[in-house]
Amino acid sequence: MTRFLAVLLFVGLCFSCSPYQKALKSEDMGIKYEEATKQYEKEKYAKAIRLFEQMAATYRGKPQAEKMYYMYAMSLYKTKQYYSAGYQFESFVSGYPKSEKLEQAAYLGAKSYSELSPVYSLDQVDTFKAIEKLQVFIDRFPDSEYLPEANETLKGLREKIEKKVFEAAKGYNTISDFKSALVALDNFLSDYPGTPYKEDALYYKLDSAYKLAINSVPGKMEERLHNAKVAYNKLMQFKADTKYKKDADDMLARIDKDLQQYNK
Repeated sequence: MTRFLAVLLFVGLCFSCSPYQKALKSEDMGIKYEEATKQYEKEKYAKAIRLFEQMAATYRGKPQAEKMYYMYAMSLYKTKQYYSAGYQFESFVSGYPKSEKLEQAAYLGAKSYSELSPVYSLDQVDTFKAIEKLQVFIDRFPDSEYLPEANETLKGLREKIEKKVFEAAKGYNTISDFKSALVALDNFLSDYPGTPYKEDALYYKLDSAYKLAINSVPGKMEERLHNAKVAYNKLMQFKADTKYKKDADDMLARIDKDLQQYNK
């Protein structure tokens, strides 16, 4: 047991005296920079970050500052600290506009924000921010080697927003707020004319118009039944063999039957 404790003590002393530990405790920025670079090159990004954090506030203006800030931003990105990485890359782009790493830093800064984009059902503030940042990158570097990936990422983010808008419009139908559903679905179809959700949106528009009509007061029912029939025709014009055909046809039969009372 005594020998075991002695070994542990020896290991502890060696660790406490390691170059990394010395660099952490040192007031010499040169020692910190050298050790941080070694940790970065060994892909020990978390360790490198601890040293970069100690240096960042006082290192700007020094000869190695450009490389240090680039490694700092990359370390944050590699450890998936995307908020901080995005900020550091943006600072790098602003502070070193002539850097050979400028294009890559600008792209990874924008991509960092895209990594923060949540699932469509959550608040999309970060998604909108990512779209903005990626568009700025694309406009600034139209011939970039990162352009295909940037465009693909941008496409995915926009599709997420589109799904979010559709689900929100559909949600009014789900909670039986049929008037709001009709307005929201109309706006959605207008804003996204080529949407892959068009069939679904047209169906829920029909469903909302139909349910609004059959639950109306007598004075408004006829007009709303006609509106529902128009919604049915638009769905059929878009896709005659729609997956919603049975339900849609059932609604049409009810609509036509209810309209008969106004033809007498």
